[in-house]
Amino acid sequence: MTKIAIIGGHGKVALHLARLLTTAGHDVSSLIRNPEHVDDVTATGATPLVADVEHLSVDEMTKALAGHDAVVWSAGAGGGSAERTYAVDRDAAIRSMDAAAQAGINRYVMVSYLGSRADHGASPDNGMFAYYEAKAAADDYLRATSLNWTILGPSTLTLAAATGSINVGSKATGDTSRENVALVAAAVLADDNTVGAFIEFADGDVPIGEAIAAIH
Repeated sequence: MTKIAIIGGHGKVALHLARLLTTAGHDVSSLIRNPEHVDDVTATGATPLVADVEHLSVDEMTKALAGHDAVVWSAGAGGGSAERTYAVDRDAAIRSMDAAAQAGINRYVMVSYLGSRADHGASPDNGMFAYYEAKAAADDYLRATSLNWTILGPSTLTLAAATGSINVGSKATGDTSRENVALVAAAVLADDNTVGAFIEFADGDVPIGEAIAAIH
């Protein structure tokens, strides 16, 4: 059994992932900002941990993450102001990486998006500019750490039921169900061959287990 912390534990991907991981026998802590979400998290089998990562220091986050074997970042500002997007998607994410290292946690999985990169090409007047900038900065910071990281790059997210199959890389076109993202995250956590990989994917034709096993 592995002890896994999911940051952003009330998100739709995170709730699916917590249920998958607890069903598989893992001990899951879901970090959430809002105490009103405790029951939703508990229903997944995970242990809710009220911790507003936007405002926690590295040391405070380290204490929250201590004792875990892996961290999954699935938090986000959710389209709020640019200031809050940078505060959560960039700054808090980076602090969580430093906290993971301080807590002696080697495994870190980042949920990003397909196409995440510093040269994203969006203009500053684009409504998504702050998000693109924040995610690129967080992803690049993670790549420079000594953590055993994997970055997930799903395409546009939907609420559709999981198909259990994806296409990866240049074949990743179309949308991705949030439940499929959770399945990919669970598969990645179980496969150290994905350490150091940026996996861009969309719903597709290849069973997730097969697609993840093919990544080196």
